Amino acid sequence: MTHAKFSVMNKPDPNMSAIMPEIRQLDEGAVNRIAAGEVVERPASAVKELVENALDAGARRVEISYADGGKTLIRVVDDGCGISPDQLPLALARHATSKIDGSDLLDIHSFGFRGEALPSLGAVGRLTITSRVSGGEAAEIKVAGGQMGGVKPAALNSGTVVTLRDLFYATPARLKFMRSDRAEAQAIADTLKRLAMAEPFVGFILRDVSGGGEGRVVFRAEPENGDLFDALHGRLARVLGADFADNALRIDATREGIRMTGYAALPTYSRGSSVAQYLFVNGRPVRDKMLYGALRAAYQDVLSRDRHPVAALFLDCDPTLVDVNVHPAKSEVRFRDPGLARGLIVSGLRHALAEAGHRASTTVAGATLGAFRPEPAGARIYQMDRPSAQARSVAYQAQAPGFSDLAESWSARVEPQGSLGAPEPNAPPDTALPLGAARAQVHENYIIAQTETGMVIVDQHAAHERLVYERLKRQMEESGIAAQALLIPEVVDLSEGDCALLIEHADALARLGLSVEPFGPGSMAVRETPAILGEVNAAALLHDILDELHDQGASDMLKSRIDAILSRVACHGSVRSGRRMSADEMNALLREMERTPMSGQCNHGRPTYVELQLSDIERLFGRT
Repeated sequence: MTHAKFSVMNKPDPNMSAIMPEIRQLDEGAVNRIAAGEVVERPASAVKELVENALDAGARRVEISYADGGKTLIRVVDDGCGISPDQLPLALARHATSKIDGSDLLDIHSFGFRGEALPSLGAVGRLTITSRVSGGEAAEIKVAGGQMGGVKPAALNSGTVVTLRDLFYATPARLKFMRSDRAEAQAIADTLKRLAMAEPFVGFILRDVSGGGEGRVVFRAEPENGDLFDALHGRLARVLGADFADNALRIDATREGIRMTGYAALPTYSRGSSVAQYLFVNGRPVRDKMLYGALRAAYQDVLSRDRHPVAALFLDCDPTLVDVNVHPAKSEVRFRDPGLARGLIVSGLRHALAEAGHRASTTVAGATLGAFRPEPAGARIYQMDRPSAQARSVAYQAQAPGFSDLAESWSARVEPQGSLGAPEPNAPPDTALPLGAARAQVHENYIIAQTETGMVIVDQHAAHERLVYERLKRQMEESGIAAQALLIPEVVDLSEGDCALLIEHADALARLGLSVEPFGPGSMAVRETPAILGEVNAAALLHDILDELHDQGASDMLKSRIDAILSRVACHGSVRSGRRMSADEMNALLREMERTPMSGQCNHGRPTYVELQLSDIERLFGRT
């Protein structure tokens, strides 16, 4: 056994030459092809680089055409400042750029700055650049597989046209890793939509010219007008749809030199995956785990784990506070103070959600109406025109049963009347209030309320569960989280790095009732745990917290577990399904919902009420 092991360990490495390896300088073509592998991963990457160049050139309109998912043709036409004929060869040289002078790599105000995109594209495809500056003559230059031609006169009114054909023809092995034409085309559209969100005052057109000719328009976004928020709102409605624009909250928050703007959707307008989350730093679309984690943390109190928020958020700060030069594709960033950026996202979004009060998304009503199945009818029968508001009021009073009679017959109440928060003395229910006046309770779980413009259906258990949960959280914030001391401190063995990380966050953990301190080299002692959690496995708890700290730079796991306990307590302490409620109790519940932040959804993100407009209800009965 020993001999066999020795022979295996001493087996010559087939990658090592028998002679001393020689260090050699790679030629420029090989260097460009290697760089292209980092910068241009797929056709969508080429589109991103070319469109960013157009935006950096001051373009107000950009038109992109592609064929066969971008594999055979990508053309980007812009009306920017253009490139003079004598600068065209330099534009194709590696690390040649007009956007920085190289003196300060942290003072970046443009999309591009590395000077790698054009030479990389020219190294793996057939690239043609035609450009004209104002007052000058148009010229073009071609490069194929890294071989550059001369500058020639051309015909062009203004701006720049970049045409890329046969992407990766010079590196055919990369073509084997391309996905289907449809998948690559979808990636191009997604990339352009992100850039369109970042530049709402710029017009974009995306065409698929696979069949030749003018092709078909895949995406179009005209330049928006108005101030920044109006323009962004209009652009997001075009890119993400009118439903998002109707159900999004305006975000504007600032903390210590970082400003966050944008729009975030209500919790009841959520998705089954995170595909509709868009983050930008100084106008640059980014995919950053820390920022995505902060977005998730902001909604953790109002969404279940299988639902994901929808948002388009823009973080703007001094360029010296963020490093965008950490990835060749510039899709990742690094903040000087990541905790500051993360805290701004979490606090800013939670404040906006609280400001929204009881509001729920309009799509809930749409889904409800879509679930109705009206009885099929032959010829439509018109009974009457819509009655006046006064006539409706008289009819409702004549038809509705008296609440006093209902209260007497419904004697199965498990809580005394008024325990939910009694309304003002002698104040009649008012249909002018947001959630209206209670008119009935059906199936001992759903409250029917009448508003001035329609009706509201409330899930009494889900609604009261949210109210109790918010009340418990307020009480805990005011009195603090009680900690229980362990009779014998539990010692957990960790690496030196993990110990240092826990010590760094020890104060934050202590505020949540978890007390940890060093216990010799490579060990931490847990002396107190949150009392509300009961008996806990301290080692497992610390490892879960460390996993989040390593992955996102912060941990909300402990708070999430505490909130989960509060949520369960709220569920058991709320009005149960099947309990009959009096008129006063139902109206008191509606009024408290109107006063309580985030009461439009239960603790799991489901809506607590549905509002139906009278016009929508009438359409169900063919009365429009």
